[in-house]
Amino acid sequence: MTIRVGLADDQPLFRAGIRMILDSQDDFEVVWEASDGAEAVHRAGSDPVDLILMDLEMPGVDGVEATTRILGAGTESDGHLTRVVVLTTFELNDKTFTAIQSGASGFLLKNADPEFLLASLRTVHAGSAVVAPSVMTGLVERFARRTASIDTDALGELTARERDIFSLLALGLSNNEIAESRHLSDATVKTHVSRILGKLDLRDRVQLVIYAYENGLVTSPGDPNSKAS
Repeated sequence: MTIRVGLADDQPLFRAGIRMILDSQDDFEVVWEASDGAEAVHRAGSDPVDLILMDLEMPGVDGVEATTRILGAGTESDGHLTRVVVLTTFELNDKTFTAIQSGASGFLLKNADPEFLLASLRTVHAGSAVVAPSVMTGLVERFARRTASIDTDALGELTARERDIFSLLALGLSNNEIAESRHLSDATVKTHVSRILGKLDLRDRVQLVIYAYENGLVTSPGDPNSKAS
């Protein structure tokens, strides 16, 4: 399966570098490039892709507004919703926080290793969310300050199986990894994930991971001692 990608960045040399990395892989295809947010919104609507790598600091319509418009429109590619991955030189600021609040599925730094970038994009395409490890702590802290009203009693509404899957999601496992570890079908895991998000009133996996960190259910990335199960 080819992952169709759109690149939105106002620096031609940076776009060329990302295109070169993606074009070197058999499973990626760069479909279009945009030099600002307005162009990205237009291209996303006229030629939908699976993933958009979105720079936040662009002239005119910036990456935050473009992300909000694209995800708000529910753009689809081959029946699958387009996902946005933020690429920026900044570790964390109001724009990156707002982009994730708006529905971005990933946040990566522009100096990320190419192999990490490729792996992250594949992970997002598979349905998971990715946040650069170097900024996860800061993101959790900022999100916690704005979501202090979350009711942890909602965890009690989860079934034993859902709590088990919640703990694996909080540790960053993909649907496929959870399915393999628990001997379940991908479809069954997907159903459980949807129910978990609904019961906890969380939008996606990014919010779920932050929820878990905020409430002390996991203490560090990849912590095997999750308290959720």
